[in-house]
Amino acid sequence: MTTTTYTARPIAPRALKELRATDDAGRRTDGFTDTEGGSPLRCCLRHSEPGERLALVSYAPLRRWAAETGATPGPYDEQGPVFIHADACAGPAGDTLPFTGSHRTVRRYSAEGRILGGRLVGEPGGFRQALREAFDDPAVALVHVRAVEYGCFLYEVRRG
Repeated sequence: MTTTTYTARPIAPRALKELRATDDAGRRTDGFTDTEGGSPLRCCLRHSEPGERLALVSYAPLRRWAAETGATPGPYDEQGPVFIHADACAGPAGDTLPFTGSHRTVRRYSAEGRILGGRLVGEPGGFRQALREAFDDPAVALVHVRAVEYGCFLYEVRRG
């Protein structure tokens, strides 16, 4: 039996560079010092530490993916708030599926950018099963993992 590894994809370096200047809503990006820590960073897929410089930006993950692939997500194109480091960082340290300690939604998308369904996942071990089920469907091109409480995008997972 073959074991498939799923890896969380942070926001791409080129997109981060753009977002650190102007976010996907067209607003200038301003940084701030995180005094408490604990914010989920989409650039390096870990929680922030007190004292780090962060930016809260509007990010459109499906729109950026569609620009790469030629998809036309139509009304499924959305943007929402995400935390990133205000300056360049080293990226993820290797955790293949971060932010799994809480309830999450695994949302599936077709190659055209349409939502194909989703699944609520409550325990860390459930993520691999939910991803396996999603990618067993050949119509699924990518998956977004989102926070349940606010619906915020956390990261994407693709085949391969």
